[in-house]
Amino acid sequence: MFLTISTTASPAGPATDLGFLLHKHPDRAQTFSTSYGDAHVFYPEATAERTTAALLLEVDPPALVRRGRTKGRGGAPDAALAQYVNDRPYAASSLLAVAMRTVFSSALRGECRNLPERAAAPLPLRVEVPVLPARGGAALVTRLFEPLGWRVETEPVALDPLFPEWGDSRYVRLTLDGELRLSDALRQLYVLLPVLDDSKHYWVSADEVDKLLRFGEGWLADHPEQKLITSRYLSRRWALTRQAMERLELARLADADDIEVEEIDNAVEECGGPDEAEERPTPLAEQRREAILAALHAAGAARVLDLGCGQGQLVAALLKDPRFTEIVGVDVSVRALDMAARRLRLDRMGERQSSRVALLQGSLAYTDTRLKGYDAAVLSEVVEHLDLPRLPALEYAVFGSARPRTVVVTTPNAEYNVRWESLPAGHVRHADHRFEWNRAEFGTWAAAVAARHGYDVAYVPVGPDDPEVGPPTQMAVFTLTTKEAAA
Repeated sequence: MFLTISTTASPAGPATDLGFLLHKHPDRAQTFSTSYGDAHVFYPEATAERTTAALLLEVDPPALVRRGRTKGRGGAPDAALAQYVNDRPYAASSLLAVAMRTVFSSALRGECRNLPERAAAPLPLRVEVPVLPARGGAALVTRLFEPLGWRVETEPVALDPLFPEWGDSRYVRLTLDGELRLSDALRQLYVLLPVLDDSKHYWVSADEVDKLLRFGEGWLADHPEQKLITSRYLSRRWALTRQAMERLELARLADADDIEVEEIDNAVEECGGPDEAEERPTPLAEQRREAILAALHAAGAARVLDLGCGQGQLVAALLKDPRFTEIVGVDVSVRALDMAARRLRLDRMGERQSSRVALLQGSLAYTDTRLKGYDAAVLSEVVEHLDLPRLPALEYAVFGSARPRTVVVTTPNAEYNVRWESLPAGHVRHADHRFEWNRAEFGTWAAAVAARHGYDVAYVPVGPDDPEVGPPTQMAVFTLTTKEAAA
């Protein structure tokens, strides 16, 4: 597979500056070993007026098989022959993207000790990819690159030039022209090549989210095809895609409002950037956890259920408090539980600590005898993710069947949404929220649940309690009545 990057002279300097920016001398052809073959960098032309750098990746098909079966779309193994006879050595894909990261690592980071001002400035660039797989066709290629400032030319590659009646293949010849920083161009190619191929040659794990956000910084958050890019880059793994989208939204809101925006979802609190020296407001997610812990302490709970535990943020907080002797996290998503186990480092946890915690897979829409007999249960930012017709099933499973002495429920307060200037009017805080209640609606639901199942209920504001619209999060603490507890 093959890719070229060209530039021309400009008032800022000669075209041969491209060699400095790529950290590859135009007079030398260099070879780099990768896990799947050799990557060669050379310059077909290198003059002060125009310089072109080429990256040629020679893929070794047996190496692909040795290191893991060649994957087709959706991750299914190809037929035996297709492991060796396929488009991987010829069509730009994640293999070429990884080779770019290996060979041009400094350029991707925008680093150039000799010409730092050139690395930080836009260059006239021309990128050519002779064979690019494009699931979605030339129109999708244009939709992905044009918003980034490129002039896009695509030429379909015929299935067979000798038989034009067969039509075009899913491959195109791509030419991009524009004035961008070299690092931006490389980072965009790194992400979008595998997106267009819609397949990766390696297993997509949780660290791919960090990689996507790192290479998508500065352009992905505002891209009109953000959702498609994120989903495809993460091989349509729903949990990872959701996590990436939440982190992108958080970054966008934080940039717009210059504040920590933690109200989007219960899972977003782990998505913030590095700590900064200046004092920041306590994130809403942290205030929410503190309010939940305070309610559990007041109830005297020792054995606690975290229902809809997600990636285990609340479970981790509960583990730090020795007053909680048994903590059970429950979630319908096995992948979320795997991520929670990694967060908690269950495989490295000491015997005494590990005896206090368990993670269970289960749906809150069904009764589960494993959940009976606990002091307290927490539903933190869970109910709004269910369709309203399914709420009665959750209500019975928790309040009617499991029946802990205390139930703590938190949910967004829809009235407070007007205080977030970047949240469009009429929109909920997260795309997966099926609804968001105002204080009266939440109070009506909570009072009816309490009456049906023999609980008293008290309401606690979480976060700044605005005199007009109330707090950003509303919390209800249900306690079994004395009569019901005695029974």
